[in-house]
Amino acid sequence: MARLIEWLFHALSRLPLGLLQGLGAACGRLVYLASPRFAARLKSNLAQSQIVGPYQDLTSLVKQCAAETGKGAFELAIAWCAEPDAIARQVRRCDGWEYVEAALARGDGIVFVTPHLGSYDIAGRYLSQRLPFPLTAMYRPPKLAWLEPLMNAGRARGQGRTAPANAAGVRQLVKALRQGEATIILPDQVPGSGEGVWAPFFGRHAYTMTLVARLAQLKGVTTLFFTGERLPRGAGFAVKIEPPAEPFSGDKDEDAARLNRMIETMIRRLPAQYLWSYNRYKRPAGVPAPPTGP
Repeated sequence: MARLIEWLFHALSRLPLGLLQGLGAACGRLVYLASPRFAARLKSNLAQSQIVGPYQDLTSLVKQCAAETGKGAFELAIAWCAEPDAIARQVRRCDGWEYVEAALARGDGIVFVTPHLGSYDIAGRYLSQRLPFPLTAMYRPPKLAWLEPLMNAGRARGQGRTAPANAAGVRQLVKALRQGEATIILPDQVPGSGEGVWAPFFGRHAYTMTLVARLAQLKGVTTLFFTGERLPRGAGFAVKIEPPAEPFSGDKDEDAARLNRMIETMIRRLPAQYLWSYNRYKRPAGVPAPPTGP
């Protein structure tokens, strides 16, 4: 199975981007029709966000999100299997690289933060290609165990490194930052017990990681948020890099709320490209119930 999947991913990575995304969109729509659970979570999370108003607009956005989710899944073939230089050429523009250059001039380590928005794997590979040192990405093993070797091999190429989402992985990230290197963290993953706090996210409490703020407050570290917007009609991608809207304070609850507000701002720019099918509001084992108030 693993070898067949690897062959399939490599074959998909050679397709023109527009064709690949078209196949992904069709697959996303098919899953939406065939999986009531997938469709229900899309609808529930989007309705919770209140990003759109009338029911008709919500229904339209839900279907669009299903298609965009499928595109994102198929784009992993490019991110994990295409040559790094070829991946970087898919990025048509990059706004905010001056923030990276300023951090490099200071000799800072860089914490890059991106939610499950747009083509985050391709954008991350693009950043890795432009940096003069390794970039370590923290990850959680996929539910499909046979996919993990392909994912790790795809990310740990060239300047890319991976770190597991556990205590050993955190130590690896801290070491990389202290050496003046860079890391990538996806902050909207639900952390394990003791690794997060409850904080508002689109009007509902979500268990939110504290790691981003902890790393951001290390001496000699710059924190930058980024997105990889999927451009229409297979035109490629646009990367946007920006500093946090609010500095982290050192208070876990305040910092988690600030982190989620920043993520919300990014999602509102590209609501159709967010991974609304993810169970962002789940309660990890051993975690007390969320507050009942706002």
